Amino acid sequence: MSIDLAPTDLANRVSTKQTAGQRGHSVLSLDQPYVAWAVALGIGLLIGIERERRKGEGAGRAAAGLRTFAITSLLGAASMEIGGVILLGVTTAGLILLTALAYWRSHSEDPGLTTEIALALTLVLGGLAVREPLDAAPLGVATAILLAARAPLHRFVRDVLTESEMKSALIFAAATLVVWPIVPDRFLGPFDAINLRSVWSIVILIMAISACGYIAVRALGSRYGLPAAGFASGFVSSSATIAAMGAKVVAEPRLLGPAVAAAVLSTVATVAQIAIVVAATSPETLLALAAPLGIAGLTAVAYAALFAFHFKDAPVDAPLNRGEAFSLGSALLLAAVLTIVMIASAALRIWFGDNGLVAAATIAGFADAHATAASMASQVAAGKMIARDACLPILVGFTTNSITKIVLAAMSGSRAFALRVVPGLIIVLLAAWSGIIFGL
Repeated sequence: MSIDLAPTDLANRVSTKQTAGQRGHSVLSLDQPYVAWAVALGIGLLIGIERERRKGEGAGRAAAGLRTFAITSLLGAASMEIGGVILLGVTTAGLILLTALAYWRSHSEDPGLTTEIALALTLVLGGLAVREPLDAAPLGVATAILLAARAPLHRFVRDVLTESEMKSALIFAAATLVVWPIVPDRFLGPFDAINLRSVWSIVILIMAISACGYIAVRALGSRYGLPAAGFASGFVSSSATIAAMGAKVVAEPRLLGPAVAAAVLSTVATVAQIAIVVAATSPETLLALAAPLGIAGLTAVAYAALFAFHFKDAPVDAPLNRGEAFSLGSALLLAAVLTIVMIASAALRIWFGDNGLVAAATIAGFADAHATAASMASQVAAGKMIARDACLPILVGFTTNSITKIVLAAMSGSRAFALRVVPGLIIVLLAAWSGIIFGL
């Protein structure tokens, strides 16, 4: 006997089966109440285990341990489940009152408030687990980690972090979190060429690069830390890296060799970025530029290695002065120089136009070599020019960008720094042009 089903009935049965299947898999859903209770209990146990290890023994032991923290977290979950935020607030206020009384009775013996505050936070996290278990769980883990990291954190602040480093950290935080958000993000000034948000971003970038180099020196030593930091920072901004390394040499002359290596290695990152941008836009253009870029990159590596491994400006075991992580004055100086370059570029575009590709590449290269490379490669990809013809304007942009780096090396660093970095940049530039001139 056959049974005919209308299309609507068949769709309803399929939908019913799918719903049943979904219900069968909902056992592990985060919407289930027991998941929230499990997260709350887990948070209490995790924080409680850490506190139990520091509870101590005898009459001087702390009042809260494993069981107290576990029960407190469950109390927060129960309060949220029964009375919502209002009851959770009342419970939290009561707990704070009890912990205040306990602290008042024992403050002469234990002046710390860490356990009391952690207990109140555990109650709140238990309540949060009822509604947002995915938010409560990582916060509980982070709390336990902070509590467990007491000794290394105290040792870092007291024995490792210096007063000047703390000052640098506060300046960087203010520049990033206070000043940067309120700086207008629009073009102003002559020819509408200046974007204050972009200029201040450059200031922050320079400070960050210098700080990375400072950290690398302390972690790896001056001879290897600075070159590594210079190469990595070059992918962000080679010009800013050169300026930051020049300022570092002014502050610590013994870092001359490694700083020179870092400055030249940042150019390797520039070459790599040009290759990546061109490859993503027009692989044909990359093949035409393979020899110039390859020769330039290898030359920069060889020149940097000369100062990183054979120049004795900074012995590996020599103690270094722990000054500031960066120079705010140097960062502001570089921002001013680049601002002047942007105004000059905008003026030349308005006065002479972009009729010639080489002229446009020359102007744009002063600020950014990658933009020129991308624009020329896109012309090749669109069939408006051949790859061989694109090599000339790209190398012109690379040349004018190198001129900007030469100016920054001369202005930001010492005479000795400039006398070593500038020849390296010129040699790398000649190596790049040799790929075209000699048909390599």
